[in-house]
Amino acid sequence: MTSTAPGTLLPPGSREDPEGLLRRLELSVTMRLDGLLQGDYRGLVPGPGTEADEARPYEPGDDVRRIDWPLTARSGATYVRNTIADRELETWAVVDGSASMEFGTAICKKRDLAIAAVAALGFMTARGGNRIGAMVLDGGRPRIVPPRSGRQSLMALLHTVATRSATDDGTSVDLAEGIRRAGHAARRAGLVAVISDFLCPSRWADALRTVRARSQVIAVEVIDPRELELPSVGYLTLVDPETGRTRDVHTKSESLRSRYAAAAAAQRQANATAIKKAGAAHLVLRTDRDWVLDTATFIKTTRRVGSDRNR
Repeated sequence: MTSTAPGTLLPPGSREDPEGLLRRLELSVTMRLDGLLQGDYRGLVPGPGTEADEARPYEPGDDVRRIDWPLTARSGATYVRNTIADRELETWAVVDGSASMEFGTAICKKRDLAIAAVAALGFMTARGGNRIGAMVLDGGRPRIVPPRSGRQSLMALLHTVATRSATDDGTSVDLAEGIRRAGHAARRAGLVAVISDFLCPSRWADALRTVRARSQVIAVEVIDPRELELPSVGYLTLVDPETGRTRDVHTKSESLRSRYAAAAAAQRQANATAIKKAGAAHLVLRTDRDWVLDTATFIKTTRRVGSDRNR
């Protein structure tokens, strides 16, 4: 029997019952992630909230939606109103269930990282009566888990995500439509997390921008190292998991490996640019890295940037 350290997921090809996996994920979040964050539960991303706080002079880069127009009119100078973050948060996780998420060559598959990301969202936002729901996209009609509070509801949601069927029949996943549906389903402004490898057409960027107008948005990009560069191992048969198409390549060709790496880097940079333009936070998780450490680093960095902007 192969043992795994806290915070790690199963190697590709390994099997574990969903309940055992979810128990380990809960321990990873509540022990390791909480420890790295030193018990700071202010939320995954600092948001504007809705309760009015103190006003301050407008600075370039401030959100114009926060301008206090009555105070601006009275004083003759432009002021923005800081707000206190809501204590009750509704979170939606949009989970990409396309065939490419079944890929993984390192510590785990990309679908395992998607489950871990949802677990982190759930256990970090479930305190104080916060609710979390999910939109699971697997090629057919999206499976919707309505947002509910409490540990039992969260574990049921994670079980739905963990036991979803693989989309391996060539059916495409409409990520953009899933994002829009999650935005419409949100009954109040909150947090929408999109968990995907973002290998589909870039229409998802417009959907991110639309949802960002009302809610905080996190784009969790899941990557495997073999998607970034090819190893020099001779002839390989590459398979497109979305269409089933195959292509034989000679990986000892340095020119081919260089072109592949350049194209992969350009695609990832395009994703990062689109996510930034949409106003979403960007978390990258890799199948060859410690997802708990990367998540904690992301939360700390995002909070620090958000706090600096609100000063």
